[in-house]
Amino acid sequence: MPLLCAMLSLLSPAVRGGDQPQWGERWTRNQVSRERHLPDSFDPNTGRNLRWKVRLGTETHSTPIISGGRVYIGTNNGEPRDPRQTGDRGVLMCLDERDGHLLWQLVVPKREEDPYLDWPKSGIASSATVEGDRVYIVSNRGEVLCLDARGMANGNDGPFREEGRHMTPKGTPALEPGPTDADILWVCDLPSVAGIWSHDAAHSSILILGEYLYVNTGTGVDNTHKKIRTPDAPSLVVIHKRTGRLVARDDEHIAPKIFHCTWSSPSSARVGGRTLVFFAGGDGVLYAFEPYSGRADPAAPALLKRVWRFDTDPSAPKEEVHRYNTNRREGPSNVYGMPVFDAGRLYVAGGGDLWWGKNEAWIKCIDATRTGDTTANALVWSHPLEKHVLSTPAVHDGLVFIADCGRNVQCLDQATGRLLWTHETRGEFWGSPMVADGKVYIGTRRGDFWVFAATREKRILSTVELGSPISGTAIPANGVLYIATMTDLYAVGSP
Repeated sequence: MPLLCAMLSLLSPAVRGGDQPQWGERWTRNQVSRERHLPDSFDPNTGRNLRWKVRLGTETHSTPIISGGRVYIGTNNGEPRDPRQTGDRGVLMCLDERDGHLLWQLVVPKREEDPYLDWPKSGIASSATVEGDRVYIVSNRGEVLCLDARGMANGNDGPFREEGRHMTPKGTPALEPGPTDADILWVCDLPSVAGIWSHDAAHSSILILGEYLYVNTGTGVDNTHKKIRTPDAPSLVVIHKRTGRLVARDDEHIAPKIFHCTWSSPSSARVGGRTLVFFAGGDGVLYAFEPYSGRADPAAPALLKRVWRFDTDPSAPKEEVHRYNTNRREGPSNVYGMPVFDAGRLYVAGGGDLWWGKNEAWIKCIDATRTGDTTANALVWSHPLEKHVLSTPAVHDGLVFIADCGRNVQCLDQATGRLLWTHETRGEFWGSPMVADGKVYIGTRRGDFWVFAATREKRILSTVELGSPISGTAIPANGVLYIATMTDLYAVGSP
C-alpha cells in the first residue's frame, strides 16, 4: 500500500498548502495571501533574493498561477519555444516551480476573421484556474479549455484527440503533438456554443463551485466600437467541469448595454446561510445569482436566478451608450476588476472605460445581504479614484488597498472608506495590489515594482525598476513571490 500511494502521488499533481491555484482568495477573490517570510526587496541585477528568472513572450497580460509544483502563465509567441510554431499565437506556459524550465505549453492560433476578435500580440491574457490535475483556461479565441496538468508527457488522455489540428493555423498541415505540448481534455467554444462576440482579448479567471465553472464570456462590441452584433449573448455562463457542456447562463439581457466589453470575472461567498455568485456586467451593474442547481434541460441552458442587482453608476446613461465613445466627460461606467467579498460586504472598483470612456473612477463598498434592486439602499460608502481603474481591491485587517490609472496607490479605512494614505508613482496600474506577509506588492505599466507596508501609515519598503511594463498581479506561493512583466517572469524569495 505505501508503494502504491507513492506511485499515485507521482502520477497526479497535488495542491500544497501554499499553492495559489486561482487568482485571488478562493471564491471571495480577495487579493490577500497567508504566505509568510516573503522579502521586502530584491535586486534583479545582482540576483539578491531572486530564485530564478524566465523569458516569456513579448506581451504578457496574465497573472501567474501556482499549483502542484507548476507555474502557469499566459503570454504570446514573441519568443517561440517550439521552432515549428512561429508567428503570432496565444500561449499558456507550464513551468517547473523549482527552476522555471518549460514543462509544456498550449499554443493557440489567432482568429483570422477580424483583429478586434483577437487583438494582435496580446496572447492568452486570461489566468488559469487549477483543480487537482485539471487546468482550466480561456484562450485567445474565446474557448474554455480543460487541460491535463501533465501535458502530453503522460500521453493523450482524451476524449479530445485533435490537439495537432487545434494548435495549427487553418490552411496548413496539422502538427504532430510532442511531449512538451498541452493535452486538451475538452473544448467549449463560446462564440459557437454561447453566441458571444469576442472583443480585443479574453480576460477571464474561471471560478469553480462544485462541479461547475463560472466564466465571464468576454462578449462585447464589434470593430466599429458602436455596435453589439450578438445582443442575445450571455455575459456569465456555467460549464460542467468534467464534460465541457454549457449548462446555464444569465438572463439579464446585458449585451445591448455593454459599452466596450465584459471584463470582470465572477466571485462567490456564503451570505446569510446561502451561497451567492457575484458578477459585474459590462453594463456597470453588479449582480448576485443563486448557483446553478444542477437541473437542466438538455436542449437549452438553464437560466441563473438573480438575487439582487446594484447599479454602480445609476446616473450614467443607460440607452444608446455608444454615443458616448471617446467622451472623457460623461458616459457609462464599467468594471474591469473582480468584486471582492469580506464580512458581508462587497468591494468593487469601476468607472469610465480606459480606452473609450469618461475620466471618472471610484471604489464602492456594498451591503451584500440585501435582495431585489439594491441600488438605493445597499451602498455603504464610495471613494473617488483618479481617471480610470482596472484593479481588484485587497481587503485586509480593516484596510482596503486599491490602485488606479492615475498612478496612485491608496489605502482606505474598511469601515468608512476614509482615505488613510495615497502615493503617486511614475506609472499607471493595470494589475492589482497583493497583500501578503504585512506587505503590499504591486507593479506599474512603466515597469517599476513597489513594496509598501500594509499599515494605516504610509511606509515604502522598496522599489525596483524591472524595465518592462507590468499588467498582472504579483502572486505569492510556497514562500516565493511571482512577478510577471510583459517579457519576463521573476521568482522572488529569500535564500
